[in-house]
Amino acid sequence: MEDQEILQKFQNPASRNVAFNQLIRKYQQKVYWHVRKMVIDHDDADDLTQEVFIKVWKNLPNFRQDAQLYTWIYRIATNECLNFLKSKKKKFFLPITDISEELSQKIDAHVGPNGDEIQLKLQKALLKLPDKQRLVFNMRYYDELKYEEIAEILGTSVGALKASYHHAVKKIEDFLTST
Repeated sequence: MEDQEILQKFQNPASRNVAFNQLIRKYQQKVYWHVRKMVIDHDDADDLTQEVFIKVWKNLPNFRQDAQLYTWIYRIATNECLNFLKSKKKKFFLPITDISEELSQKIDAHVGPNGDEIQLKLQKALLKLPDKQRLVFNMRYYDELKYEEIAEILGTSVGALKASYHHAVKKIEDFLTST
């Protein structure tokens, strides 16, 4: 179902719930994996995904449609991730290196006996990046979003994103070649 159809159905109180269920079916998995790549832990990602869709429900009547629907949802998900990570750092009074170490241990715990060693190393390298660089890398590399789409989601310039992505790739390469 197209976003326009979902939005039209959502405007009608009689079909609002049906429309929202369609929206969830369409975007839930994408949002979950976007969030999961940032917070690593399944339970945290699951909780944050629910929070994202609660915010979408509350704010969808005010959606101006000057952006694409998925871009708007990704922006909400991105902000939820950044706020979650920031609050986690404050809550435990931990510097970023300790949060990265904690998330890295969660990666080790989630890898099964057939875990792909290269993927594991890449995930650990990603945890060494600053949160925003990790977001840019994930959106570009995993989600295959265009720089223009990422710029709209993060509210920044394409040039800054390209620089951020380049720095992230360089740091990842350095990490992978040093381990």
